[in-house]
Amino acid sequence: LKICFIFTKRFTIPQTRRNEATKFLKGATTYHLIFDTLEDQRDLHYDDEKVLIVHDQKIAILICLFITYESKICKPGREGVSKIPTALEYNETYTQVINWGDLSLDEELDDTIDDLNKRSRPIELFKLHLSNLKEDQKPWLPLQLDYRKVIVDYFTQMQILIKSTLERRWPTISFLQQVGLILTIPAEWPPHNTTVMRECAYKAGLLTTLNSTHLEFTTEPDVIALYCLNVKGHNLHYGDSFLVADCGDDTVDIITRKFLQNNRLNEITKRVGDLCGFTFVDKEFLHFLERKVGIQALEKLKQCEYGQVQYLIKRFFSTRIRFKFNEDRECFRIYKLNLQHYCPSLPQYVTGEFKEQMEEVGWIVKLDFESVKGMFDPVVDKIIKLIDGQLNDVRERCRAIFLVGEFSESPYLLSRIREAFKDRVSIIAVLALPIAAVVRGAIIYGLNVKPTHDLSDELDNLNKIKTISSRVFEKTYGIKATRKWNPSDPIERKLSDGMINIFLQIAKQGNEIPIDTGISMIFSSNFISRNSIDLFITDEHDVKYCDSPGVNLIGTLKISTPSTIKNSAISITLFFSNITIKVVAQEVDDKTGWKYETLFNNISY
Repeated sequence: LKICFIFTKRFTIPQTRRNEATKFLKGATTYHLIFDTLEDQRDLHYDDEKVLIVHDQKIAILICLFITYESKICKPGREGVSKIPTALEYNETYTQVINWGDLSLDEELDDTIDDLNKRSRPIELFKLHLSNLKEDQKPWLPLQLDYRKVIVDYFTQMQILIKSTLERRWPTISFLQQVGLILTIPAEWPPHNTTVMRECAYKAGLLTTLNSTHLEFTTEPDVIALYCLNVKGHNLHYGDSFLVADCGDDTVDIITRKFLQNNRLNEITKRVGDLCGFTFVDKEFLHFLERKVGIQALEKLKQCEYGQVQYLIKRFFSTRIRFKFNEDRECFRIYKLNLQHYCPSLPQYVTGEFKEQMEEVGWIVKLDFESVKGMFDPVVDKIIKLIDGQLNDVRERCRAIFLVGEFSESPYLLSRIREAFKDRVSIIAVLALPIAAVVRGAIIYGLNVKPTHDLSDELDNLNKIKTISSRVFEKTYGIKATRKWNPSDPIERKLSDGMINIFLQIAKQGNEIPIDTGISMIFSSNFISRNSIDLFITDEHDVKYCDSPGVNLIGTLKISTPSTIKNSAISITLFFSNITIKVVAQEVDDKTGWKYETLFNNISY
């Protein structure tokens, strides 16, 4: 679950210079994920400075990019390494953060602490608590912590690092007044989670007020679309459709778009996603070990010696297998895993028949081709099923499948996808620098979108980038309406006045809508002044009532019309923009010039 922050100093940059910076960032030969120097520094001459700090929790990269005369990288805990895990280490009572990032997941085996009760287990993958996973499938958390507190603590550590870094470089910057935050979120997150993230950012000291306009949300597929527009070498033409699969550590997001003139894209399918990133391959590896040493033994190792589990995954599975395994059975060599080397404490937890078997083989576990394939297949099969569903929804031939994200660099994943779809799609490729796709797209977004100061900016930002031409509704939207009850309606729903409340559909799942087009409804001013309007969202089809299973209330719209407006027709228009819905109410004949605007946040459509 990827979170990307862009911090931009709030000043005006001339459009010519903005374009120059954007063009510079797009160059694959000059813009690298890790900067020691900028090769084209001589080409940039800014009187003002702009600061972009991108933090991507999915691939755990933290970059400080200074588009002036120098660049720096902030990597707490380890110089020269680009990845910073979204992990925290607390004291033994889980009341204070000791380390974060790499330092919280020290890969070296530590025997200095003899009392196991004084060892705290690092907190990892806490982002998955924001997902739709069942409770028993969510990552472990100690009883002393809930996931919101962990997110706040992580943001707090990030905030400390960012502020100190900016202070050294730009001591005159007022962080809370001059720095904007753009947070990218997975498309499949439940709608309420933007509220959770905003609250956590506020509590961590990243915002002065809870509703600060210095924090904006956008979705990962949108910034990936920006990145895809600038990828060359695949000979896409106007009118071609292509599928993008963002395969990360936790989630996989898939969407199909059509390439239009003037560098614009149409969404032609609704986004789909699932929890099937590479960390789930890691879990299959651990399940394999459970069958060798016993579930209880491995759980005890996690509880008491979690660092050894991390050491095993990082130094053995990730390094030797995860991104090297492919379908070439003939070239495959059997891996021999010495458990006593990677997990020296494990034997003391293994009992009974498991212990006898492991002692017979000298605590060596062999991983043959079928064993490793069995770790990948359950996860890869899910991804292939998602892609197949998308291609089936496209009414025309899809020309290309592009893979981005860290898991996309798995040779096995690529070969399986090519084998599955080679007869349906002519181009199947991993884009250049796939791990940085969201980061690079977010940087382009940050350079081209002005900070939001009022509601009208929300749509202006999308129009300014002019990338997404239309969207496809992922949900069905409706309002509560009242009509006359008839005999075919349930008798128990009949109101005392002979009416019935129903779900009135205003936008249907799967339908396409231009990005700058709204959905309008007409009400009388008398009705508006006396009643509120409830807006609902659902994944269900053929919904009849607002309290039906799977129907959720987004919000309630209460509009106060001025006393000068009587017996007038009021137009209420909903503009669907990114992850928000902008509501505009005004008189149809515009006699008084009255206009009302508000914003529904936390929308995933």
